[in-house]
Amino acid sequence: YKSEFNARGLGSGMYFYKIQIGDFVSSKKMILLK
Repeated sequence: YKSEFNARGLGSGMYFYKIQIGDFVSSKKMILLK
């Protein structure tokens, strides 16, 4: 799978994201620096 993420409207900081594909679910944190 491939996914694109556009952070244009977000500021620097820590964000959490969740990916769900069928029964599979994964949550992670991401640090965005601008």
